[in-house]
Amino acid sequence: MKKIASLALITALVSLLASGCGAKNDNTANNGGNTGGETPSKDVTIKVFQFKVEIADQLQKMAEDYEKETGVKVDVETHGGGEDYGALLKAAIAAGSEPEIFNNGGYNSLTAYQDRATDLSGEPWVANLLETTKAPTTVDGKLYGMPMNTEGFGLIYNKDLFTKAGITTEPKTLPELTDAVNKLKAAGITPFETTNEWWSLGIHLADVAIANQPDPAKFVEDWKAGKEKAAGNKVFGEWINLVDLIFKNAQKDMLTTDYATQVASFAAGKAAMMQQGNWTQADIDKVTPDMKLGMLPLPINDQPGHVYVGVPNNWIVNSKSANPDEAKKFLNWMVSSDTGKNYLTKEFHFMPALTTIDATEADIGQIAASVKAQSKDALGWYWDRFPDGTTQGFGAAMQEYQGGTISKDQLLAKFDKTVADMMKK
Repeated sequence: MKKIASLALITALVSLLASGCGAKNDNTANNGGNTGGETPSKDVTIKVFQFKVEIADQLQKMAEDYEKETGVKVDVETHGGGEDYGALLKAAIAAGSEPEIFNNGGYNSLTAYQDRATDLSGEPWVANLLETTKAPTTVDGKLYGMPMNTEGFGLIYNKDLFTKAGITTEPKTLPELTDAVNKLKAAGITPFETTNEWWSLGIHLADVAIANQPDPAKFVEDWKAGKEKAAGNKVFGEWINLVDLIFKNAQKDMLTTDYATQVASFAAGKAAMMQQGNWTQADIDKVTPDMKLGMLPLPINDQPGHVYVGVPNNWIVNSKSANPDEAKKFLNWMVSSDTGKNYLTKEFHFMPALTTIDATEADIGQIAASVKAQSKDALGWYWDRFPDGTTQGFGAAMQEYQGGTISKDQLLAKFDKTVADMMKK
């Protein structure tokens, strides 16, 4: 994911079904999907500044289908992985480029864009949202974002390599995971394929320590207020044992392994486990389409661990852009038309955020299906409750720890300093 694709001219967008008979707009597309024949181009271009490089190719194909239906053009600029998406978005806006649609995690990260975020509470798809997906972008009872999807992360594992090592039961606790690691090593199999991408370490892996707090949301607020610390915290102390297990039993070149290499190597069977989420399914399938996969929880002690589920990103409509109404039409098309829903499930392999979009295991893949099976015990995502720059600080400290240049105590001290410093800004 460190190599970022910048896509230009992804054409798409949609006009809603003209109301009543005798509508005069010949460019209007049927909201349900296909229209017969070519649709003349409109003199409208929508800019989308988006994060998910995993769906870049599929998004391009969707856009091509969408242009045939609507004639509205969409320029998509994609930044993710090793790039700092938030900083790049701010730079684009500061330069006078106002995208119609951009991604945002919600909670604290939405605050900086509240003056641009359009109230979407009255949109037709809102009534069909999973209730838990509304929270990140709900402010004072109004909804300011469409959840892109739901996702989950944990330890993706290669079932064939587990069988080869004689592991017959999925490990749920840290002692069980440690035993599985020992069996894999005895069979000559590398237990973990990991990465030193700051976001994987500072966002996802760090979230495990936060989500396992007795009251994670309260812990975050108290941490920001200086009432709590990572140093000396019981859960963070246990979490370090999981981190050590992964780092000490990963591939030799983990310090130079980017996201794309991590996924490709795992998909090639070079390691038995990988700390990532269901968003990797499509990239794994490109390498080994028939790989037998499952998702293990990330445990920190002798109690059963959890997978971690949340809304990865939200589509925000920019009220200061040139075409916010067209942007809203596009979002509605994406979740209501047959074409859009087909791409969300069968091409993007998304776990939908709406109850009106069905997704089978064949659609979303083995990894997502495994996440869904464990969702009742899943823990949440809390990184967007921190000020901008916090997770980058966590990631930088994790990289140092991964490289062996700082101790456990220094790692947690750096976490605390990061939070304190970000709260001063």
